[in-house]
Amino acid sequence: MKAIDRRKAIANRLLSANEAISGSELAKEFGVSRQIIVQDIATLKGSGYDIISTHNGYIIQKSPFKVRVFKLHHTTEQTEDELNTIVDLGGTVVDVFVCHKVYGKMVAPLNIFSRLNVKQFIEGVRSGKSSELMNITGGYHYHTVRADSEEILDSIENALENKGLIAPKI
Repeated sequence: MKAIDRRKAIANRLLSANEAISGSELAKEFGVSRQIIVQDIATLKGSGYDIISTHNGYIIQKSPFKVRVFKLHHTTEQTEDELNTIVDLGGTVVDVFVCHKVYGKMVAPLNIFSRLNVKQFIEGVRSGKSSELMNITGGYHYHTVRADSEEILDSIENALENKGLIAPKI
């Protein structure tokens, strides 16, 4: 994994964590030394991430990212294109959720930020391990998407709309 991809993955991991994560835990997870993690954290701080070090590990106080939720509707065959569109334009697919009429809101974390992540997700679904959450709501689902700016989120929304993947407004 390249350093820039590792830093993005570290930031995503910290953003999705509910508690502090130790440098040792991050080093083990990413297969690097603790010193590399310290350098990565310093670089992330320099990039605008508000990361603090506690006795229990690292915590992100505030994300420099912008976030938007997209309501989508499409077939299983269109999932790979949907996810690649988002990551190619600079977005991270934080999660997927559906609003089920009986069970309520059902959420699954994804943290997909690269074509490699998309490929791994698609392979997992196609292997038969499980099916996509959207299948229980007839293809309707939501993605929380994170990006560096509102302009990137606008580009993602326009691209998804042009491909007919945005759910019609009722």
